[in-house]
Amino acid sequence: MKKTVFLALFAFSCIQTNAQTKWISLFDGKTTNGWHTFGAEKVNAAWKVLDGAITLDPSVKEGRGDIVTNESFNDFQLELEWKIAKNGNSGIIFFVQDDKPKYDHVWATGAEMQVLDNDGHADGKIIKHRAGNLYDLIAGPEGVAKPVGEWNKASIISEKGKLTLTLNGVTTATTTLGDDSWNELVKQSKFRDFKYFCKTFSGHISLQDHGDVVAYRNIRIRKL
Repeated sequence: MKKTVFLALFAFSCIQTNAQTKWISLFDGKTTNGWHTFGAEKVNAAWKVLDGAITLDPSVKEGRGDIVTNESFNDFQLELEWKIAKNGNSGIIFFVQDDKPKYDHVWATGAEMQVLDNDGHADGKIIKHRAGNLYDLIAGPEGVAKPVGEWNKASIISEKGKLTLTLNGVTTATTTLGDDSWNELVKQSKFRDFKYFCKTFSGHISLQDHGDVVAYRNIRIRKL
């Protein structure tokens, strides 16, 4: 009897583990369901679905802004692909607190994995501002990003206080969240005076409207 109960509990535990590690699609390739513009109820007009990718059209002057997931995430692994236009700039921002009346911008609370045309945009000349970097905090290795117009595969893993960023299979940043070294990174960055920056290591995922054409696809996440 005890053995039967043990096996049943073990099987139930395995089912729970499998459910927790299951990949969840954050983009169906056809609609912007599951997302909204920061501070709004739905995705504004500048973000469109084109050729199976969520694409920012900066020619749309009304209805701009960063978009965020409807759902908030604790420990997670995020994977997606991005493609930036010539001279373009964007970013994948995470740990975002979705409360615009309290926080003016997504980057007031969330950290960013940079999306950039390293050769064409001025930020490409700044260390810690290049594609794949943990923006303004950790510089990654050179030569990782693909040329303008090609798809790049990004991964962000936040698990048990450890953060790892990967671009095209190469680790571009790794750090321990909230320890003395992390606090020093923030202190030496442009975020040092941001009262709420990364105070909570869980939150929403955001795609940045930096005013340039950028596309994202194959966006998926799994809870760890």
